[in-house]
Amino acid sequence: MNPEPNFAKYPDRLVPVIIQDSNTLQVLTLAYTNEEAFVITKHTGGVCLWSRSRNELWIKGATSGHTQKVVSMTLDCDSDALLYLVQPAGPACHVPGQNSCFFNEVKVG
Repeated sequence: MNPEPNFAKYPDRLVPVIIQDSNTLQVLTLAYTNEEAFVITKHTGGVCLWSRSRNELWIKGATSGHTQKVVSMTLDCDSDALLYLVQPAGPACHVPGQNSCFFNEVKVG
């Protein structure tokens, strides 16, 4: 069995993808994939996503050189979210000096 994401669950057919460093386990980013980007990622091993702001396919690292090689792809229990473990070739975040997109800590309490 080779499970597939349930793209039909979402009106825009975009499934969220959590991208995590396979070595450090640091969460790098949350992005989205459509069916085409998912197939490209699965077949090439390089992260391909859907850019909601540009409304186009986004090959991670195509312009920056900061590619991400997929080590594993895992679906959640409802097949409506993905986790990619990757080997990054540089920072994941577009903000200078930030490796992860998650750096704005929200204080609790």
